[in-house]
Amino acid sequence: MKMKQGRFLVLLKAMICTLMIAWLVPALLSAEGAELSLTQLIEGFNKATLGSVADAVDQVTGQRGFMYHDMRPLFKAKIVGPAVTALIRPSIQATGPQVPNHSLMAIDEANPGSVLVIVVEESLDISGLGGLMATACKARDLAGAVIDGAARDVDEIVEMGFPVFSRSITSATSVGRYVSVGKDIPVQCAGVTVNPGDIIVAGSDGVVVVPSAKAAEVLDIAQKIDEKEAKMVPLIKEEKSILKAVDKYKRL
Repeated sequence: MKMKQGRFLVLLKAMICTLMIAWLVPALLSAEGAELSLTQLIEGFNKATLGSVADAVDQVTGQRGFMYHDMRPLFKAKIVGPAVTALIRPSIQATGPQVPNHSLMAIDEANPGSVLVIVVEESLDISGLGGLMATACKARDLAGAVIDGAARDVDEIVEMGFPVFSRSITSATSVGRYVSVGKDIPVQCAGVTVNPGDIIVAGSDGVVVVPSAKAAEVLDIAQKIDEKEAKMVPLIKEEKSILKAVDKYKRL
């Protein structure tokens, strides 16, 4: 009788262990592989320094994520959000059949919080965005716009407070000079490929593109870099030496 009871207890324990493993392992795997929501990513990148985000993209992808140095804000601002893209290129003739204006369509179809990315091929003298488009972007609660080309109506845009990053400023319109090619397509913007949905992080140090598939990993590394540098600052002040801080934290 005692042997039967002992065997029963052993079997019972084994069943309990099996059930616990069956419940715990998927839960742990799920927690480890859980993706951050878009809201969490935007919140995290808003707090991260732009330099750390650029460094994190370098580490994760092995490629640059930072745009050319001349991509500058019309006024001081930080924007973070998923990209909606549009492309225009020089037209062979100033007049011709009506074609869809994908830049305007992209604005009207964009979700709140998106970042409009317009590429004006082959020229920094032609505007990709002006006052009317900026007004529409602001009315639709877009986070901002990044223009590989020029912006115009600068005073109007600054007054309304809509964040715009561009490579130049001009008075020239694209109307009659450029034709719309497409929207929601991969584009080459100021030296970096931008796919629809990639996270744009822009501020005083420029513009960085975070591939959407790697966004959570990039954010994690960027946060770790920021944490490490935050610890280095008081040590540098105390020791009056940057070399000692770099040696201790292996970060520069």
